[in-house]
Amino acid sequence: MKKIFLLVLCLLTGPMLLAQNILGAWSATGSGDDGQEVEHVLILTDDFFSEAFFEKADGKFLGTKGGTYTVTDEKIDFTYEFSTQNPEIVGKMESKPYKLIGNALQTDGTTWSRVDDGTPGNLFGAWLISGRKRNGEIVKRDTSGPRKTLKILSGTRFQWIAYNTQTKEFMGTGGGTYSTVNGKYTENIGFFSRDDSRVGASLQFDYTLKNGDWHHSGLSSKGDPIYEVWSKRVQ
Repeated sequence: MKKIFLLVLCLLTGPMLLAQNILGAWSATGSGDDGQEVEHVLILTDDFFSEAFFEKADGKFLGTKGGTYTVTDEKIDFTYEFSTQNPEIVGKMESKPYKLIGNALQTDGTTWSRVDDGTPGNLFGAWLISGRKRNGEIVKRDTSGPRKTLKILSGTRFQWIAYNTQTKEFMGTGGGTYSTVNGKYTENIGFFSRDDSRVGASLQFDYTLKNGDWHHSGLSSKGDPIYEVWSKRVQ
């Protein structure tokens, strides 16, 4: 009976352990049309992913795509919620075979190098903005609609994306590296679709986790005071 139980446990946890192996941030480089080196950053959380690509030298934004995914021991099924280059793929699923060899992830001809495994940052996961403080009170926001502001974080990398799954419209994105130390959340901007001049800037905020929500306060990239609430996204 004990052997049977262990066998069933292995069968149940095997796919989960495999999925955990690919969690975190991954990086790959290539050449752009103008010969510039292009960096691709892929973030995989438990159910959600994003990929951004930009010129490595100056952070010039080139494009992004992302959405949800599922993984088996043979392939990853990506279902797209946004894409700057091919908005027609929004709502569609694409399967890619993959291999995980040490710290390299091979998918459909691309070899990704591991950046992190989901640590050490305390905010690993996919988050939707769910509230803002106005006049001293937190005003809640519905997260179930097609217009979303998503922030996805590995252990060291972050990306936010504003988009609409119904209209397939993309409104903006930015990302880079981050850290969480002693209640301070610091973003180092590596790319920003709306203003390349912001690349290289660092922004520090106070953060805390309350009842599972991420409370985030400080000054925006424009210098305006903000207080935001982000809630973990679930399927």
